[in-house]
Amino acid sequence: MATKKAIFIHSPEIDGFSYPEHCPFDTNRTGRVRQVLNSMGLLLGEGRSEVAPVPAKEEVLRKFHHKRYLDALRNSAEGRWGIEEFNMGIGTEDCPVFSGMYDYAVLATGGTITAAEMILSHSADLAFNPSGGFHHAGQERASGFCYINDVALACIVLAEKSKKILYLDVDVHHGDAVARAFYDRRDVMTVSFHQDPKTLFPGTGFADETGTGPGQGYCVNVPLPVDTYDEAYLRAFEAILPPLATAYEPDMIVFEFGADALAGDPLAHMQLTNNVYAEIISHLLTYDKPILMTGGGGYNVENTVRAWALGWTVLTGTQCDHITSAAVGGVMLESTDWQGGLRDRAIAVTAEQRAKVEPAMNATIEIIKSKVFSVHGL
Repeated sequence: MATKKAIFIHSPEIDGFSYPEHCPFDTNRTGRVRQVLNSMGLLLGEGRSEVAPVPAKEEVLRKFHHKRYLDALRNSAEGRWGIEEFNMGIGTEDCPVFSGMYDYAVLATGGTITAAEMILSHSADLAFNPSGGFHHAGQERASGFCYINDVALACIVLAEKSKKILYLDVDVHHGDAVARAFYDRRDVMTVSFHQDPKTLFPGTGFADETGTGPGQGYCVNVPLPVDTYDEAYLRAFEAILPPLATAYEPDMIVFEFGADALAGDPLAHMQLTNNVYAEIISHLLTYDKPILMTGGGGYNVENTVRAWALGWTVLTGTQCDHITSAAVGGVMLESTDWQGGLRDRAIAVTAEQRAKVEPAMNATIEIIKSKVFSVHGL
């Protein structure tokens, strides 16, 4: 069986940008992932290469974003910011104006577009852009640390080539702008697993939000109760994603790999370990389709770096053995309390937690089955 061609999207240039210090979004996560993987000898090798992102072109950006908004982003980054820009979400607490803001967003987006184009040209089968995953940016609105929506743009670029796309989003926050972008379409099926929108930004993504018109049943939202743990999460995933993916038969997968559902994230309230993400990526590989994976949220930096590094090793089939993992875990990740390498240790689940999570999870699964499965003959 031929080795799949996998690309890791990164460059020293993208390391030069940063959000203001007060902002929880840390652009250094991606460089640290690269450093960890390179130190462990897992970045490059058979079938694996590193590719520098190319800034996204204006004509590509305008496939989703309006010119007025792009001009507002550019003007704000150059110091010409006012009430019109603020009304577009630019200069708010979660989308601050900073030097290099526009250039960073365009370069990070360009990384995801570079990956999509390489997949379309068969130069790559698997790709990971840890600097991508800005799923909250709307056509004319910055939101949730997101200025330009690279994942929506990638889905558009791929769909324009007559590809059917399965967009899977595991960020703890609902992938709201991507869901809206394709809400009346069926060439992109959006599936978002996220914390209950009654308890977390952006307040959308209820199970009965399932698309409209031709897109009815092609938008799938899986709201998860606070304190959801690995076993419950994977049960919901297995009940929903495999049947839908099998029925839909996508040509490729776009995977927004936000890591903020991990236990200990300061902006959310879930109790996952990164072993869940490893299981999900392993499952996606069984479809034998091209996979474009991006980063996303993740505000406990150490946990996010470890999760994304683990995700790359699963995606590329380069998981190191237990001895090597244990040896590098504390050294490379500066994680002296746990010598298990890239994988998190298990978290104990209480009876009270199960009693709270399971009924809510069961109810969500049943809503999705009743409202979505029948559309796909399930």
